[in-house]
Amino acid sequence: MSAPNLFLFYVSDAEASTAFYSDLFEITPAFTSPRYIAFEAAPGVLFALWTGRSEQAVPGTPRTSEIGLMVPGSASAVDALFARWVAKGVTVLDEPHDDVFGRTFVVADPDGNLIRVSPVD
Repeated sequence: MSAPNLFLFYVSDAEASTAFYSDLFEITPAFTSPRYIAFEAAPGVLFALWTGRSEQAVPGTPRTSEIGLMVPGSASAVDALFARWVAKGVTVLDEPHDDVFGRTFVVADPDGNLIRVSPVD
C-alpha cells in the first residue's frame, strides 16, 4: 500500500480557482481539462481542483476543505508569506498567531476552502 498521492479540492469555477492557486502558490498546472486541473505538489503527488461531475457542478453544492502549507524557517517566514498573500488580496480568516504547533494563519479560496500555513514540523 502506498501513501495518499492525490488531494482534491472541490471548486465551483475551475478557471477562476486555477488562476487563484496558480498565483497564490506561484505554480502552473501539470494537467488541465474543463472541470479538473492538477498541480504537481511533489514528485508523484498531485493537488487537484475539481468541479465534480457536470450534474454536481452547480453553485449550491457545498465545497469546503482545508489544506496545509508547511513553510521552512522561523515564525518570521510564516509572517512574510502572510504579508505576500495579503498583498495578492487573499481572504484572511485567521491572522498570524502562535499556536501549539507554531506560528500559523488561515486564508480562504474563492469557494471558502481553507488554506492553513504553519512551520515545518
